[in-house]
Amino acid sequence: MDISKPEQRVLHALAQGGRIALLHDESGKVTDLEFYNHDGWLMTNCTMALFKKLKAKKAIKSSGGKPYRITKRGLELVRSEVTNR
Repeated sequence: MDISKPEQRVLHALAQGGRIALLHDESGKVTDLEFYNHDGWLMTNCTMALFKKLKAKKAIKSSGGKPYRITKRGLELVRSEVTNR
C-alpha cells in the first residue's frame, strides 16, 4: 500500500517517538489535535483529515486514553529517511 508524502512525514516523526493528542470540548467531542515530535515540539503538518486517513489504515493507535502512537502496521508503511542530525 502506498501512502502520500504528508502521511509519510507524520509517520516518520511518530516512528521517532512523536505523538498525537486529541483535544476535546466540554461534551467530550473531538475538536482538534496536537501533533508533537520526539523533542516535544508542536508540529503543524498533521490535519484532522490526515489523522483520519492514518487511523483508517491502522497506522496509528491509542490505548488506555493515551496519545496516538505508531503501530507495527505504521512501521511497515513508513519508508526510512535520513535525518540531518
